[in-house]
Amino acid sequence: MRRPHIRRTRLAIAVAVTTAATLTAGVAGTAAATTDAAPAAASSTTPSLQKAVDAARTAAFAHAAATGVGKKDTLEATDTLVDPDGRQHVRFVRTHRGLPVLGGDLVIHLTAKSAYEGVTRAFRHQVDVSDTDPKLSAGEAQTKAAAVAKGRAGEAQLIVDARGDRTSLAYQVQVEGSRTAEADGARTVILDAATGAVLSNVQDNDSFLSPALLKKLRAQGERLNPATGLATPAAPVTGEAAATAGYPAAAKGTGASLFVGQVQLSTTRTAKKSFTLKDSTRGNTETRDAGNKELEKFSGGKAFTSTTNRWGNGTTSSRASAAVDAQYGITSTLDFYKKTFGRKGIKNDGRGAHALVHFGNKVGNAYWSSGCGCMLYGDGDGRTFAKPLVVLDVTGHELTHGVVDATAKLRPTRVDGEGTQYGEPGALNESLADIFGSAVEFSANNPKNPPNYLMGEKLGLQQKFLRRLDKPSLDKLEGTVDYWSKAAYDTEVHAGSGISSHAFYLLAEGSGKKTIGGVAYDSPTIDGSKVTGIGRTKATAIFYRALTRYMVSTTDFHDARAATLHAAKDLYGATSTEYKTVNKAWAAVNVTAANTPSAKH
Repeated sequence: MRRPHIRRTRLAIAVAVTTAATLTAGVAGTAAATTDAAPAAASSTTPSLQKAVDAARTAAFAHAAATGVGKKDTLEATDTLVDPDGRQHVRFVRTHRGLPVLGGDLVIHLTAKSAYEGVTRAFRHQVDVSDTDPKLSAGEAQTKAAAVAKGRAGEAQLIVDARGDRTSLAYQVQVEGSRTAEADGARTVILDAATGAVLSNVQDNDSFLSPALLKKLRAQGERLNPATGLATPAAPVTGEAAATAGYPAAAKGTGASLFVGQVQLSTTRTAKKSFTLKDSTRGNTETRDAGNKELEKFSGGKAFTSTTNRWGNGTTSSRASAAVDAQYGITSTLDFYKKTFGRKGIKNDGRGAHALVHFGNKVGNAYWSSGCGCMLYGDGDGRTFAKPLVVLDVTGHELTHGVVDATAKLRPTRVDGEGTQYGEPGALNESLADIFGSAVEFSANNPKNPPNYLMGEKLGLQQKFLRRLDKPSLDKLEGTVDYWSKAAYDTEVHAGSGISSHAFYLLAEGSGKKTIGGVAYDSPTIDGSKVTGIGRTKATAIFYRALTRYMVSTTDFHDARAATLHAAKDLYGATSTEYKTVNKAWAAVNVTAANTPSAKH
């Protein structure tokens, strides 16, 4: 039985408040960019941000018919974004009759003068439970959760579940040591407090490869053993040999990675001839060795150290080679978000991210654990995956799940007994991870890892990639789809992700044949219409603004269309080419105002 690894609190219930000011630069005719300032806990802008929170909270209650906020609710702000023109967007989670609400999140939008402008909210029905006395005892809930998730149940917390078309009194139970998924030691189970029915059973950490895909690869007998890079690292980029200042101090070294060749790394010098793979210039981002154990905490990992500031040898014979890829991938992702949007860290709190390589025994996957801000990389299972999954776009994809979890918290609508996730909000989550994971490659622009609109092209799959954005249906492994239909309501999330990924590609690059960076693309539309792209920079800015301001935990594809239109209007205006192209791109994947589904599918 595997030991549980890093514990994670479900953020939809217990949320740490991070209030951030956001500036948005760029108007029609320029490359738009969004700049997120660090949280203002000790900033001179704190009073103005608190004023925005207070105004938004007041507006939420004053406009109850639109916001769904009732007298028995309380609101806690988790993010505050202020645009250059003074408009404000305050994201809230709520409690109802003193109990945390799952599916009760909302964003209140205010004018520059703090007047109510609108709301983006999760489930539309009124949140209301008439009785907070459960028929099921906490002990019974723990027993049931442990049996369902096949592990050790923690404390049963009473909550309100507002997902779906009704409100239920429920228990939330975290189960550790779960034996229901590969190297995934924790799950969160939601049980109806009256009947004991299982309302959801979700793994706490996001894995790059779904259980269904792993099963299919093994059944097909695929063995992925992609070529590694350079065998010997070059001399370090030092410049601090003459430094006599105190330690620790920032230093510059070189690494020979598995997949991106030789790279420069920012490290920490702890003595004259002693270095640690920790980047103090990026919030102490650090990669450690898990020692092939499923560690409970990042602090349990062994620090990578060197006397030469040279790391890895480009092959798996050095345990540091995978660490080079991980550290490079994380810092490249952090650099992308900071350079492009001004976002300081995954949670926009100025903190770096952590990684544990050589995680577990024969683990063929990579994970993002939001609770600790950690990336977890297995070495491969020895059957399907022969090398660590430390590829750049895998890291960009997984860290973007962290960004989504820190903002919209998109959740699947259903998870089956094997851990496979279904539904449009979960598919949108996977799509955004692919979109921004691809953007990380373009930002890094590493010739050893040429940027493209393919995901997992370095994994060594027979089909040469895992997913692609231009024509998602070319992915036969996951059965990814190009266009929306009602079947998307309950499609596996990776398969369904193609709908919004395709819309993004059409927005950025347009339809038809195109060669970018040596890769040939040929993106179709559902009706044969032609879409002329507005460029990757503008498309990325629109999708990021939509995510951070106009998406919530239940956002589906039609909601995403509305969110990106709103974002395009903010950035470029309602009569702009950019706004019109957003509409055309979604229509080209069959997401239109006319076929918007009713509240109940």
